[in-house]
Amino acid sequence: MIPYLVYFVQFHEDFRIQELEALAKLENVKIKFNREDYSNENPFFIVELESDEDAKRLIRRSILIKHIIQLWTSGNDYPEVYKNLKSFDPEKYKPYETSTFKFMVETYNGTRTMKEQVDIINTFSFLPFTGSIDLKKPDNTFMVLEKYPAPTEPPCKIYMGKLVGSGDRQLVAKYDLKKRKYLGTTSMDAELSLIMSNMALVRQNSLVLDPFVGTGSFLITCSHYGAFTLGSDIDGRQIRGKGKTSIATNIEQYNMKKKVLGTIVSDMAHHPWRNNGELFDAIVTDPPYGVRAGAKKIGLNTDKYDAPPPTKRDAMNPRYPLTVPYEMEQVLIDLIEFASKYLVVGGRLVYWLPTNSEEYNKNDIPQHPSLKLIANSEQSFGKWSRRLITMEKVKKYEDIRLTGEGNTGHYQFRQFYFYGKDGEQKQENNKKEQPKDELESEKVKKSKHE
Repeated sequence: MIPYLVYFVQFHEDFRIQELEALAKLENVKIKFNREDYSNENPFFIVELESDEDAKRLIRRSILIKHIIQLWTSGNDYPEVYKNLKSFDPEKYKPYETSTFKFMVETYNGTRTMKEQVDIINTFSFLPFTGSIDLKKPDNTFMVLEKYPAPTEPPCKIYMGKLVGSGDRQLVAKYDLKKRKYLGTTSMDAELSLIMSNMALVRQNSLVLDPFVGTGSFLITCSHYGAFTLGSDIDGRQIRGKGKTSIATNIEQYNMKKKVLGTIVSDMAHHPWRNNGELFDAIVTDPPYGVRAGAKKIGLNTDKYDAPPPTKRDAMNPRYPLTVPYEMEQVLIDLIEFASKYLVVGGRLVYWLPTNSEEYNKNDIPQHPSLKLIANSEQSFGKWSRRLITMEKVKKYEDIRLTGEGNTGHYQFRQFYFYGKDGEQKQENNKKEQPKDELESEKVKKSKHE
């Protein structure tokens, strides 16, 4: 096994190692690392892989990794780095002696002027490289990475090695919500949508369902990776859109007509899928929190509610089924039950779980004997947070109906979000604690309107 340095981006820190593990499984790459060495505060993480080819496959879809470097050496200062390089067996340098090359210097938590970078690169002139320098398309790129404890202090760690590959972060710009023609108030941020696709192990010809499709963000990102996608939602207005824009507009914008199979208006609690076994390779979704508007489902027992009397149906006067409140607790139970039944063995469920940060504990995550919890990553907004939950189906469905206990961190989440733990109105706090992707989509929508 060969040591490699993974250089993470320094945001969504709680999602980084989970994405790394998911990509290793997706690409069938053998990887070794000490999880205790990982820290959210440190973008550098050392792993062991079998080859550069494995490293390239591991990173080619990554959203949260900037670069992966075949690690040659590291040290607390430059003299230590030089000493280590000079002690190498000369055979190590043989493949690079006559090839074209370039050097790069990157810093974390500190800065270097261009002159300082050039001066650092020149200190490595003792390496036996006789090939010409090519800044555009070199055969090999060598990197020097500096980690600073503070911007005003000297670097505390220096890494040196050969650049092997870089992540696919240009996709974040390609699918940016600001460029999308059709948006809703809860359209999912492109970066998080892509991460969720990786966590779900979405691949070519997978069949993926989003049962709370909204404006179809997950249909776009999952289809990008070659999956056939389906979406459903009880609110047909979001699917149909408004005016000349709809989910179909986004599908056409990104040329995904061959991959998005369609959308249907249906209720998660009373879905239309036949009970004929496993169907989906992945379920990727953002269940309704009940924040923008109370979540709804179809009410079957109309005697308990003020339902309008039956009328003669016709094309001009359709009668829509009665809807009733759908508590977040029950939404999750239905989702877990559905996934345990309709996922193929090895398929994954990836969804968002909103929680009261003060009362959350690991038992808040609904479980099922057929599903194994793979990852639980937190995105915090202060008093509340949302967690990206990844579960994998490990065995055939068992008919064990789950029930909610009513005391979990997401119980009556809507009431907590608007009124707080003690029932006090907190509208101003809502604006501060609103998820970044929801705020962003609102800004985009407003700018388009103007």
